[in-house]
Amino acid sequence: MARLTVVVPVGPGDSLSPRLREQLRRLPTGAQVVVVGCEAPPVRQGQSPVAAGMSAVDAPAGSRWQVLHSPAGRSLQQNAGAAAGGGEWLWFLHADAALAPETLPALARFVAEGRSGLGYFDLRFLGDGPALMRLNSAGVWMRSRGLRLPFGDQGLVLPRSLFTAVGGFDPATTRGEDHQLVWRVRRAGAPVVALGAPLYTSARRYAARGWAATTMRHVGETLRQAWRFSRPEQPR
Repeated sequence: MARLTVVVPVGPGDSLSPRLREQLRRLPTGAQVVVVGCEAPPVRQGQSPVAAGMSAVDAPAGSRWQVLHSPAGRSLQQNAGAAAGGGEWLWFLHADAALAPETLPALARFVAEGRSGLGYFDLRFLGDGPALMRLNSAGVWMRSRGLRLPFGDQGLVLPRSLFTAVGGFDPATTRGEDHQLVWRVRRAGAPVVALGAPLYTSARRYAARGWAATTMRHVGETLRQAWRFSRPEQPR
């Protein structure tokens, strides 16, 4: 785990959740966390461009933490975080993720095995959404376990060497960059591995936008992305 870089992109108007910040403090010595914002904060007198505009939640203290900014876009932010980190392994987490007690031990086992593949966690939803979210959890299980198509909210982890070999996240992809990365890994012949431990995410958008409408929109996007990303990519 000392060879690990955790990359957390933070979108416009969002922040790193206090819960995740505290949980990542439990990583072993040597593991690194790179938080990548995408807004250009105002620079006040006596502040550096990186520190300006960052709250205590966004910029935790400690030598293992690095906070930087990149142009907006999750692909660009995650590529920037991977480039800034020095770990041999990369773990991409969403800013509203929450770890279960089993999450870090399962991650440590996967890294210790040293397999050149992409690992992912079983997605669970926090209690901030509709009761029907249990159906979404079941759907995610079938998609990831049955079709080998985990998404970014499942905490994708892979060796830096594999990430580099498949070209990282496509900067031109504005939606579904995680889905595209999984297809690239599969085309490279690397395994997609269920780590057998849960990772939680917020369901607040389902509560705000409606469970049925949000679920159907995600299903439609998944089908469109699968049709697009499963096809061989043209050389650039």
